Amino acid sequence: MKRVLVAVRAFFCALFSGDAARRIEQALAGVEDDGKAPRPSANKAASSPAPPTRSEALTLLATLQREARLIDFFKEPLDGYSDAQIGAAVRDVHRDCRAVLERLFAIEPLVAEEEGAAVEVPAGFEAGKYRLTGNVTGQPPFHGTVTHPGWVATRCDLPSFSGSKSASRVIAPIEVEV
Repeated sequence: MKRVLVAVRAFFCALFSGDAARRIEQALAGVEDDGKAPRPSANKAASSPAPPTRSEALTLLATLQREARLIDFFKEPLDGYSDAQIGAAVRDVHRDCRAVLERLFAIEPLVAEEEGAAVEVPAGFEAGKYRLTGNVTGQPPFHGTVTHPGWVATRCDLPSFSGSKSASRVIAPIEVEV
């Protein structure tokens, strides 16, 4: 009966801990444990639950809403506003969104050449850096014209989520003036 309990315990340890699974696999293969790997502790797992997480996309969306009111702008019906009123609102949203993108990602053009400039796409080019359009035939190097210089994030510095699990999908909290 004791072996059955050990087997069940080993099963769940291996299921929930990669380190335990590795050591069990080594034991089954007859390899001695080097003693350096920490042993799983049921008390440790129970006492420190994983911190709540949320999608980085939601974190970015929440930042754009908080600092630039982007969602408010997109969710607002524009039918009752004049073009001048919409233009004034766009100017503020554009400025604030641009500041958020610059602070978090430091976005720069992928190439120095401007639209319309001649460019050579080298042999062995990275498909993630180039999108070839038009009459693409033959083998590289290809010669063409820049239709968009592309963008690259020179950093990615998203804020950390520090809320609860129930707030992990909240993009903007309810605002209440008291």
